[in-house]
Amino acid sequence: MIEAILAGLAGLLIGSFLNVCIFRLPRDLSVVAPRSFCPECEAPIAWFDNIPLLSYLILRARCRKCGKRIPVRYPVVELLTAAAFFCAVWKLGLTPAAFKFCVFGAILIALLFSDLEERILPDEFTLGGTVVGILFAVVVPMRYGIMHLFLFTLRNPRVLSVAESAFAAGFCAGTLWLVGTLYQRIRHREGLGFGDVKMVAMIGAFLGLQGALLTLIVGSLLGAIVGLCYIWFTGKDASTYELPFGAFLGVAALFVGFFGEVFLSWYGRLGA
Repeated sequence: MIEAILAGLAGLLIGSFLNVCIFRLPRDLSVVAPRSFCPECEAPIAWFDNIPLLSYLILRARCRKCGKRIPVRYPVVELLTAAAFFCAVWKLGLTPAAFKFCVFGAILIALLFSDLEERILPDEFTLGGTVVGILFAVVVPMRYGIMHLFLFTLRNPRVLSVAESAFAAGFCAGTLWLVGTLYQRIRHREGLGFGDVKMVAMIGAFLGLQGALLTLIVGSLLGAIVGLCYIWFTGKDASTYELPFGAFLGVAALFVGFFGEVFLSWYGRLGA
């Protein structure tokens, strides 16, 4: 439990950095320099006003310099990242698998809020995350999948794991791209951004084919239900409303990644 608590504290710090990425990457700004500043008055933020969660509470959600309200997104991202880190280490211990899911959770949280705010899914997290997910397959073996059937003569489990991760990334991204292309040709308007395609590749690289396909199903259902309810309540035009599909994919991937194994083991016991 001590390790999980320490991981949660580390998650708060990472969440603070993710907030910087969420604001700066869609605007093509460096995440390294300049130091943190207020988005409204652009005044530099002192270190004692940049402590995760604590500074937000002490400042009462307002900038010390200009008094403008600090978006609630900042503490939410920090809390979610801390929760993801805590759960990963609490469930998996101090293992490479726990580190993998800490990274996966951080990437998803950044993409989720970036898509909600700017309708942009930065390549640093989608394409970069795909590479990271495939690299993790070297030290954290993927579950038995389709590549084990095609490469059944191959005895190296690390190579099989990497092949499984890469295939899941390519297959899921390619399938979603094909669906989006067909939709555009039939309806003569874009129905799916290429950022969503790259995000699905990242999810496939981390979760494998089964996890990525389940994420697509859950994310699509969630997006359809929430989107239709939002359009109905706000009276927006369904033909022109741009649904932040990446945000729903992020929520679905977090659910599948962090709770999928628990659900499957519970379901297996019921069927036993």
